Amino acid sequence: MHPTKSTTKTTVDPSPAPGIGPILAVIAANIALAFGPLFVRMADTGPVAAAFWRIALAVPVLLIAAFALKERPIASARGLWGLLLFSGVAFAADLASWHFGIMRTTLANSTLFGNSATFIYPIYGFLIARMWPTRMQAVALLLAGLGAVLLLGRSAELSPRNLAGDMFCLLAGVLYALYFILMARARTRMLPVSALALSSVASIVPLLLFTVLLGEQIMPSQWTPLILLALISQVIGQGLMIYALGHLSPLVVGLALLLQPVVAGTIGWAMYGERLGTLDLVGALLVGAALVLVRRGAPKASPEGEVTKEPLPVAAADPRS
Repeated sequence: MHPTKSTTKTTVDPSPAPGIGPILAVIAANIALAFGPLFVRMADTGPVAAAFWRIALAVPVLLIAAFALKERPIASARGLWGLLLFSGVAFAADLASWHFGIMRTTLANSTLFGNSATFIYPIYGFLIARMWPTRMQAVALLLAGLGAVLLLGRSAELSPRNLAGDMFCLLAGVLYALYFILMARARTRMLPVSALALSSVASIVPLLLFTVLLGEQIMPSQWTPLILLALISQVIGQGLMIYALGHLSPLVVGLALLLQPVVAGTIGWAMYGERLGTLDLVGALLVGAALVLVRRGAPKASPEGEVTKEPLPVAAADPRS
């Protein structure tokens, strides 16, 4: 028997650093998700009803894709039904809260509070999953925080008339972080399309119930915005996000969420003439720099197979994922 080399590292899993694929996936996911508010604004249903159609139209596509990829979603979900149910309900509540709140506050406030998962999810990684940041990751987190302040803080308006909307958007950010935590756990035993498809099924009934209780118009006269919302935001955006959750640490996923306000600001400038100031551009550059730094600080595998320097990303158990 060979003696075990002593090490001061506390990392348990010896998986190597994630490749460029998951990084590109989480970037593409946030770009796709940033188009969601545009499609919601274009829809002629209520905002929560738009969230219902986002899920309802996406579910058949996701289920067909899961079976076509031979992922065996029903068999792989054995023992995970409760987790998938709770994740679906959390995501439904997240969408309902955010869509409800965005109509009662400013766009800047809704983006600011709705993306609170940017920092909540990494905190979960630090405190619960023991994925402590390295020096490089800490610098990246500080840069991202400064970038977020420059992007959103300048235009955010805190006032009593916005309080209700602000609180609903903040609740949405907390629920989104909870959804990430639950889906990251599901991804340790399930492939991404199956996990997203089954959790999405669990979101349909709660969203329909929220829509009915709010008395919103459900049936649209124009289906194009809702179809785009389902395909781009749910199938592509959320699909790539769930894939990335199986490979990246909470810190990387959290920082990548800051891409959404950057892209959303660009969409607002292109579609509605909402000008981007110098501080907005500086904030976007800081977010980009943070993502580069956090990637450079990814864990490296030693010759003995131990991970050194950094805590480990959440990794999927199935190597095909």
